[in-house]
Amino acid sequence: MHIFYSLLMSSQVVGSTSNPQVSGVGLYFCDGQRKVDYVLVFHQRRHGSIRSPATTSVSQDRLSIVSNGNFPPTGASDVAPARGDGIPGGEAASVGEVFIELGAAGENESTEPAEHEMHLIRQEFEANLIEAGLEIERDRELKAHGPSFTRLHAPWPVLCREAEFLKIKVPTKTSYELKEESGFGSSMSTVWRKLNQPFQPKVSHQDHGRTKFLSHCFSRDKLHLYNITSKDTFFDNATRGRIVYEILRRTVCARTCQTIGISTLIAKGVYDAAFPIHDGDYKVIGHLEERNDRQVLHEEWAKYSAFYKYQPIDLVRKYFGEKIGLYFAWLGVYTQLLIPASIVGIIVFGYGVATVDTNIPSLEMCDERLNFTMCPLCDGACDFWHLSTACGTARASHLFDNPATVFFAIFMSLWAVLFLEHWKRRQISLSFSWDLTGIEEDEEHPRPRYETILLQKRQRKQKNKKKKKKNESAIEKLTWKDRLPGYFINVSSILFMFGLTFSAVFGVIIYRITVSALMAMSPDPETKSNVRVTVTATAVIINLVVILILDEIYGAVALWLTELEIPKTETNFEERLILKAFLLKFMNAYAPIFYVAFFKGRFAGRPGNYVYVFNDYRMEECAPGGCLIELCIQLSIIMLGKQLIQNNIFEIGIPKLKKLVRALKEKESAQTEKEEERPPQQWNLDYALAPFEGLTPEYMEMIIQFGFVSLFVASFPLAPLFALLNNVIEIRLDAKKFVTELRRPVAVRAKDIGIWYNILSGMGKFSVIINAFVISFTSDFIPRLVYQYMYSQTGTMHGFIDHTLSYFNVSNFKTGTAPHNSEHGDITVCRYKDYREPPWSADAYHFSKQYWCVLAARLAFVILFQNLVMFLSLVVAWVIPDIPKTIVEQLKREKKLLVDVFLQEEKDKFQLIQSLFAKDANLQPSSHMLQPGQTIPIPGRYSTLPSGPTSGDGGGGTRARCRAASFSQFSRKAPPSPRNENENSRHTAV
Repeated sequence: MHIFYSLLMSSQVVGSTSNPQVSGVGLYFCDGQRKVDYVLVFHQRRHGSIRSPATTSVSQDRLSIVSNGNFPPTGASDVAPARGDGIPGGEAASVGEVFIELGAAGENESTEPAEHEMHLIRQEFEANLIEAGLEIERDRELKAHGPSFTRLHAPWPVLCREAEFLKIKVPTKTSYELKEESGFGSSMSTVWRKLNQPFQPKVSHQDHGRTKFLSHCFSRDKLHLYNITSKDTFFDNATRGRIVYEILRRTVCARTCQTIGISTLIAKGVYDAAFPIHDGDYKVIGHLEERNDRQVLHEEWAKYSAFYKYQPIDLVRKYFGEKIGLYFAWLGVYTQLLIPASIVGIIVFGYGVATVDTNIPSLEMCDERLNFTMCPLCDGACDFWHLSTACGTARASHLFDNPATVFFAIFMSLWAVLFLEHWKRRQISLSFSWDLTGIEEDEEHPRPRYETILLQKRQRKQKNKKKKKKNESAIEKLTWKDRLPGYFINVSSILFMFGLTFSAVFGVIIYRITVSALMAMSPDPETKSNVRVTVTATAVIINLVVILILDEIYGAVALWLTELEIPKTETNFEERLILKAFLLKFMNAYAPIFYVAFFKGRFAGRPGNYVYVFNDYRMEECAPGGCLIELCIQLSIIMLGKQLIQNNIFEIGIPKLKKLVRALKEKESAQTEKEEERPPQQWNLDYALAPFEGLTPEYMEMIIQFGFVSLFVASFPLAPLFALLNNVIEIRLDAKKFVTELRRPVAVRAKDIGIWYNILSGMGKFSVIINAFVISFTSDFIPRLVYQYMYSQTGTMHGFIDHTLSYFNVSNFKTGTAPHNSEHGDITVCRYKDYREPPWSADAYHFSKQYWCVLAARLAFVILFQNLVMFLSLVVAWVIPDIPKTIVEQLKREKKLLVDVFLQEEKDKFQLIQSLFAKDANLQPSSHMLQPGQTIPIPGRYSTLPSGPTSGDGGGGTRARCRAASFSQFSRKAPPSPRNENENSRHTAV
């Protein structure tokens, strides 16, 4: 078996000398011609001590058990037959050295048994990669410590085979002109393009102006249809990396570890990493015209100085793939649509500033002549106070609590619908221009953990009871019974996390109550006057710190809980992780805001009958101007704090700290190996970068921000403005991270943004309900309307403050709760904010009729607001079609052109076959006369491959794959030999 691997690898494994003159760029094999499409990294862990023969024999015995006897002990005799077999003399030495490392790592330097197992697994895996058609290169010298690199290259036949399997769409030679607008629309488009010119990035356009090339799924039978100018550049680097990844993902290690795919091997520790390499350094050296795609992205996209420019989305998609391209396209659309929302928010805020001096309720609160004497804010230590001392709070509250906020809430609800509809149209346009229409979902292999649990289950079943052969294949998947413990832990853990979040909120409430009471008892009058501001500000900062800490904890917990569910595929894993992380982080971020908006001050009671916490501390009440100003403070500090600290400082600081730690470690290792001084290759530089861990964190922070912008926007009209400023920086920050700090991710195809769209849609609908309740129950908008149109004598707001304040007889205070040392003389009645009957009424301190009128009006407003906004949302969604009309027309046109192309091809084939038959009939009329009833075969319907040995079995058996006839089948060249056909069409079985 080992000799087979040696012979197989001797044909395509090349030992690299890493000559800087030949491969200084670091993007090619040592021959300078074959591209490095993918890199596998593993660590060679060797020990300096030489083991005793007994130890070595024990290791070999253990290995023979693990490998089921398929890998006999190797020695120098095993390497000899592979040396120089069909390889030029210059490469023979390299191949020999490669196999000394692979097969005979035990004579002078012994490795650990586990490491030797890794050798065997890597040996089988790489042999299967070669069998699949890939070409491998490794360094000639191996480091005693540190990473070793295996470079992979996919030759043209492999690229063609896999592109056909994956149904990759490629441009054909046929093109057509896009329809141009005429009349007024054309002139407006021209003006708009000229105005937009300064904001366009300096990127070479790939769309050839108004010309579009037809695309079709790649087929080896139709190579003449494609515009193949060079086999090296026909498939770009991202597509080549994706093709190699598909081979790595499905390659089997059946003999050594019974696993499928590179992900499982990385999870088992066989390899440390696997990634495609970047297109060289991101720093531009030399002429600007010679920039590679990475350098163009760095200059035109990943710099903060390019914040005012549009994103080069097509180039982002070309370099990183459709999934990442769609994320940045979505982020760009979201940021663009925040501009009108920010403008309207500034206008609403400006309206509040302009009308604050003419607002009658705030003027009445600031009027000292009215002399409203309010009841004490705490028991015993607090004195009576005048409402005019809360003048600043009332004026600030009007900035956000005015009639314009109702309009703004309706506007933002419709804005959320408009954003989703606009994104759907943009997504369809991108799918058309990126040739994603009609793509099928790629078949996914099971995750490594799923395979491990399934294998353990099979082993337990075989150990507990011996089953018959017909029942051995009964265990094909994990059932709900296998996942039941994980589900139970999930439910209980999520409930515990909810309890932890509520406990944190309750702890901050206790802090506010106790600190308010302690500051109220202070003899310093200045401290007493600043109680509410101090307590509110410090409590919000504590909330922010708790939210940031719990956010990190919840992210790790959601990952752990998702692993316990044992999802089968990566898609299932990602969706479950997103739902759990969103649920936990949503609750964590918005729980304090929900408390202030809907619960604070509603259960405090009234003077003489307050609600107490721990029998000592009164529940907190809202400020005299209402809870909306406190909601605004809470929302603004948490939103800005999360954006500044978590999204920017964490994203910038933590990666730089990790990079510094890695640099220090590499510096220490470099000092021990100074003799190996040579310029680092591209794969060394990329391995030093941080691995790409998915788009979930990027989407999550934007979704939470979308909640701040949409859910409670009625209380903070400037939220869209701060979100816009943050996103302008966020786009460039993420771009810089992807271009300079992360390894290149595999280009993954995706038709849409997946489950995130459903979350956005759900939050948009939820925001309508939340804003309706904020306006009706948290703000004073409804009480003002009720007073103005039902109770005001003049139809104005004069007397509104007096109308909202109830009376309390100070003689009804409970013992010990009245002020001990009052400075206000003999006071018999104080006021408090509520709709209750006065003490001289028969139903003293019960809710008054005004309370029930206001409550009914609030509920009616919620129903009216919700239905009105939902109706308008449906109208907006109906008016704006999901698919632009131009895209529909172009799709129809492309289908017609493709049909014409294939009909013309079939016609040409038919004419060619007729001419061939006619020519043969003239040369040999006796042997080629058509029998009665015999017809000329019609190409494309019944044509198959020529008879002969089929691919992969060396002879009869399975029938060859049917495919359409092509010119190559009727050419006069000799057909390829079965051996060559075998090599080109061989692929790893799954």
